Amino acid sequence: MELSPEIRAYYETAPEHERLSTGCFQLEFERTKELLLERIPKPPATILDVGGGPGLYALWLADRGYEVHLIDPVAALLEFAWSRSKVAKHPIASRSVGDARKLEWNSNSVDAVLELGPLYHLINHDDRLLALKQAFRVLRPRGQVFAAGISWFASALDGLSRDLLSDEAFRSIVTRDLQEGIHRNDTGALEYFTTAKFHRPEELKDELVQAGFADVEVLGIEGPGWLLPDFDGRWNDKRKRSDLMMLARTLERETSIQGVSAHLLAVGKKE
Repeated sequence: MELSPEIRAYYETAPEHERLSTGCFQLEFERTKELLLERIPKPPATILDVGGGPGLYALWLADRGYEVHLIDPVAALLEFAWSRSKVAKHPIASRSVGDARKLEWNSNSVDAVLELGPLYHLINHDDRLLALKQAFRVLRPRGQVFAAGISWFASALDGLSRDLLSDEAFRSIVTRDLQEGIHRNDTGALEYFTTAKFHRPEELKDELVQAGFADVEVLGIEGPGWLLPDFDGRWNDKRKRSDLMMLARTLERETSIQGVSAHLLAVGKKE
C-alpha cells in the first residue's frame, strides 16, 4: 500500500515540522493536546502515533511518561522525529515506516491509537475504514482511537479569512471541496495544501461506528478563532489567547458550529 505520489511530494517539501508552531496552527496543537489529555489513560500506557510525521505529539506524550511508537509513510519526517528523540530526556520508544491500513503490530496490544492525519489523506472510504479497523484490532479492550478529520468547509473559510478567493485557481478548488468533500490542489502552491478528504462531523462519526467503535464523540478542535486575521497578535496576548481556548472548549460539542473548526477530532472506544 503506497501513499499517493502528490501527497508524498507535499510532505517531502512542505515544512511540516514547523507547522504547529506557526500562526493559527498553534491553536490546533494546544487544543488537540488538551483534548487528548482529558481522555487518554494515565501513564504508563502504550500509544501508537500513526501518521505522526515529525513526531511533535509523540515527543510531547513521551515526555509525559507514555510509551509512544511513531509510524509514518514518509521516512524523512520520521528521521526528523528520531533526531529530536535522541536528545530528548524521554525519547520515543520506536519509529517505523508504515501504513495506517496495514499496521505491523500485534492485536490487543496498545492502549490508544492516534490517527491525527491518515484519515484525511485516504480519499477512498474503504481505505479509511480499513485504517480504522486496523486501529480497532491493535487496541486492547477499552482502548481508544483519536482520529482527526479536516472540516468539509475548511478551505472555503480559509479562503475567506486570507482573501485567497480572488485567485481563480483557489476558488475552483473551494468549489470542488464544497461539492465533493475532496480537496485537490493542481497548482503546485504549498499553501493550498494537497490531496485530502474533508469531513462533515456526522460523516466522521459514522466511519468510526462502521469500524466497530463505541461511545463515539466528535469534537471541534479550534472553534472559529483560527479564522481571525489578527490571530498572531491575539495568540501572543495572554488574555486573548485564553479567550480563544475558552471559546473553542465551549463550542467543541455544538453540532451547529463544529464545521467551522478547521479540524475535527473523533474519539471512539473498543468495547
